[in-house]
Amino acid sequence: MVRWVVEEKVFTELFTTWELADSFRAELKRAAQNGEAFDTESGMPDSQTRAQNAMTWYAHACDYVDARWPKVSGRQRISIAESLTAVTPLLVRDRRGAPDPRVLRSALYHWAFNKQHRDTDKSDDVAEALNWIAKASIPVTELAGYDRITSALDGCARKLDGTAASASYYSRRRRVLFNVLRYAVFKKRLAKNPLSEELDWKAPEAEVCEEINPSVVASPEQVQELLTAVSYAGWRRGDRLVAFFACMYYAMMHPSEVAALRLEDGTLPEKGWGQLLLSGSAPTVGSKWTDNGQAHEHRGLKGRPRKAKRIIPIPPQLVSILRDQTRRYGVAQDGRLFRTERGGTLYKSGYVRTWKTARALALPPALAASQLAKRPYDLRHAGVSLRLNAGVPATQVAQWAGHSVEVLLKIYAKCVQGQDQVWRRVLDSALGEAGTEADHDESKPENIT
Repeated sequence: MVRWVVEEKVFTELFTTWELADSFRAELKRAAQNGEAFDTESGMPDSQTRAQNAMTWYAHACDYVDARWPKVSGRQRISIAESLTAVTPLLVRDRRGAPDPRVLRSALYHWAFNKQHRDTDKSDDVAEALNWIAKASIPVTELAGYDRITSALDGCARKLDGTAASASYYSRRRRVLFNVLRYAVFKKRLAKNPLSEELDWKAPEAEVCEEINPSVVASPEQVQELLTAVSYAGWRRGDRLVAFFACMYYAMMHPSEVAALRLEDGTLPEKGWGQLLLSGSAPTVGSKWTDNGQAHEHRGLKGRPRKAKRIIPIPPQLVSILRDQTRRYGVAQDGRLFRTERGGTLYKSGYVRTWKTARALALPPALAASQLAKRPYDLRHAGVSLRLNAGVPATQVAQWAGHSVEVLLKIYAKCVQGQDQVWRRVLDSALGEAGTEADHDESKPENIT
């Protein structure tokens, strides 16, 4: 018998021979001499606790998904699944017998890392792919090695075609990987999080700036033409979506915020400026990622606490459009301004089709083939840029748009297309006044010949 004490708690272990007991005692002494921490529950050194709790990366990733599933939104579930799908195929012992990469990614994304569908029926190739990754996956402990952790970071930093992912995309994936590794430390499957320390590794092209391309930002005149075209871009849907797109431009709203907008959220006077008080959003997630099986989930504002609210002053143009929308189409039973013909929440696929039709109708062929306002979301970019270029302080614009000032200046501070002449007039005026003042400066000494 070997007896030892951890935090005044006595532990014992029985062996069939004296030699085995002495060897075990020597391991305990060696761990203590090396300054290794001991687990107060099992009495064992942390190194042995982790060895006993050895788990493959794949099993650990599934365990993390299950632990986080009830605590996060549908969008976050998708982000976790997507990040783990990018990393997991790289963390294997070897590639012998590997399934088709597309089949493996689909199996991981739609089944392994989706708690609700993991145990549903699968095709034979999907089942075989999951069996292979379960056997080929490396132990979590190997992530402490430089080659393994940098391989995982490579997976975070690259797209499927091997090219570098955008900085924000890489950052989101790395954040998920960090949390998965932190969970491994909490479960005593890793001694420490390898991403907590500085690594001699850099994401490819991570320094690329992610500012909005000025070519996507429409001028106020172009936006007006586009909104007019929306009104006749489909007799069943187009006219009902004019106010939807107008909110994205005039109020700088996310599509999910517009979809959740209610009549009670707005102050719409007959004349002058109005106001919107935003408190929620209805992002499209997909029925496989929500608890109630619906395609949308109702949440708070993006990137804000659930009960946070955002006040946005809206110009008379939008006030008039929203009043007309309410007068012509009424509201849903729950007060929503925008809905499908059957009263449901608007689907992204529907309003994107309408927007494509409107662009083709409103823009000349050259601009229609360009990136100008190619996505409905570009209306929000145009709305933010318009306010910045008009001289509204960045702090105020950031508050209205629901951003930090840092993000606003880094991403959205772009000139509206077709507004260069405005700045030229401002500069001409400033330079002209400066020249006039210089010509009449009485303190300037006269030339003496």
